[in-house]
Amino acid sequence: MTAINWTSLPEDRQDMRLVVCDMDGTLLDESGRVPDSFWPLLERMRAEGVVFVPASGRQRATLERLFPGELSASCIAENGNLVVHGGETVSTTTVPEAAAREVIGAVRANAAEFDLGLVLCGARQAYVERSDRAFLDEVEKYYAKYSVVDDLDAVSDDLLKLAVFDFHGAERAAREIFDAFGEEQQVVVSGEHWIDIMRNGVDKGRGVEALQRALGVAPAQTAAFGDYLNDREMLAKAGWSFAMANAHPVIREEARYLAPSNAEDGVGRVLRRLLAY
Repeated sequence: MTAINWTSLPEDRQDMRLVVCDMDGTLLDESGRVPDSFWPLLERMRAEGVVFVPASGRQRATLERLFPGELSASCIAENGNLVVHGGETVSTTTVPEAAAREVIGAVRANAAEFDLGLVLCGARQAYVERSDRAFLDEVEKYYAKYSVVDDLDAVSDDLLKLAVFDFHGAERAAREIFDAFGEEQQVVVSGEHWIDIMRNGVDKGRGVEALQRALGVAPAQTAAFGDYLNDREMLAKAGWSFAMANAHPVIREEARYLAPSNAEDGVGRVLRRLLAY
């Protein structure tokens, strides 16, 4: 299927009640910031009862940093492993301890060849044992609350997922190292350099379904925006699904519409069209 250019959208206001939006490569601009023009749009949507939900591989604390105060009341964090609505946890999913230990071992065994770093994404905070500044700079983009520990095997927390960063690019490492974990856990390439390993059956799409149930919102009243492979299931749950112009080719093929890129305020431009602002 070829996505329809967003300029073909109807010009009259649509019955939109839920907007679910990926962050990196989607809403956030090239410097990783929410565009200034988005804030008045968000305030207007809130005033009119349109619920905006950030959906990301980032942790909840990082999303709250991006959307401070009441704007963080609903979110899909950790690629769907944590869903929050009205400030209350709707659902949470954890990785079995044995699986986590296996991933830790695999990262250590291949770290030198593949230049890998591992983040244990816990319910309380994130944990890393690699402490060089180049890696921590990447960690801090997505994890507002983290600690450097001596031994990841000694961490005691409910683990929502494990995030692997590969400085050389994620797809080769996913294929050659972590595909073997796919029988027991889910392995998702969530960005150019990131791989998420989490329990099977969990994704942003499940988070969207949970919010739709909580809000009494139908897919036809839902818009979703994404750019990478971890957005596929989320887009499938929305009647109005948008791939960004900068999206992965698979996402561009599967989404219903093609939006301008994140560098062009694509999310904001499409929402103003859908809501006739």
